[in-house]
Amino acid sequence: MDTENLVGLFRAITPLVLAEAAAVILAAALLAWLVQRLLPWLAGRLHSSRRLFVLALIPTLRILIMAAALAWLVPLVIEPSLRNMIAILGAAGLAIGFALKDYVSSLLAGVVAAYELPYRPGDWITVDGSYGEVRHIGLRAVSIVTPDDTVVVIPHLKLWSGLIHNANNGGASLMCVVSFYLAPEHDAQRVRRLLEDVALSSPYLKLARPVSVVLDEHPWGTHYRIKAYPVDPRQQFQFVSDLTARGKAALLALPVAFAKVEAMSDGAGPAG
Repeated sequence: MDTENLVGLFRAITPLVLAEAAAVILAAALLAWLVQRLLPWLAGRLHSSRRLFVLALIPTLRILIMAAALAWLVPLVIEPSLRNMIAILGAAGLAIGFALKDYVSSLLAGVVAAYELPYRPGDWITVDGSYGEVRHIGLRAVSIVTPDDTVVVIPHLKLWSGLIHNANNGGASLMCVVSFYLAPEHDAQRVRRLLEDVALSSPYLKLARPVSVVLDEHPWGTHYRIKAYPVDPRQQFQFVSDLTARGKAALLALPVAFAKVEAMSDGAGPAG
């Protein structure tokens, strides 16, 4: 591109243009900061689907603010002609493609994530063995907070190559599974009714969702699983602890014998 073409590409930069560009950047940064602070504050005072809806607005509003700022700034600097746009986009695409391939791939995956919604703020997801609640979705990565209060940043690039397990998928219901492993000699129907009663009497139980107790027979004994839903997904660990403690106490009162094995064919170990 020669000097004449460069002169035709860019507009004259005057103090007025610089002031307008600075004002747009500051306004966009302020709006993004307000969205990032006010919406989580508002969501913390809501419950269930309303809380999840407000949290889901955060990445969408941030993208809209950035897009609006760019749409305002580009015509200030570049003469908005078809020839100029093609030249700028071609050069930018070539540079980004060579220098930032993985980064751009994560950005593109972030755009896909904004439309396909494999995860939203408030979802509980597992990616590469990391499990936690989605707290922030950026343009390049998603941040989750694990049960141990550890922040894990996962690039959207994982959309292309990894499995994403979403426990509640944008909803307010998250299934919890609590396992018990018993020796073979016991009354299975009695144990099943007892574990159902344990679940139905939990203060964390979401009564609108079903409760089920399923069992599998193995050479070493019987594997029981309580499947139920807490009132709020954030209560899942209190719910599991409550079912485990009260279920174990109820089983010991029957009494029944817990299975004692060093290894199982399915790779799972007995839960207490």
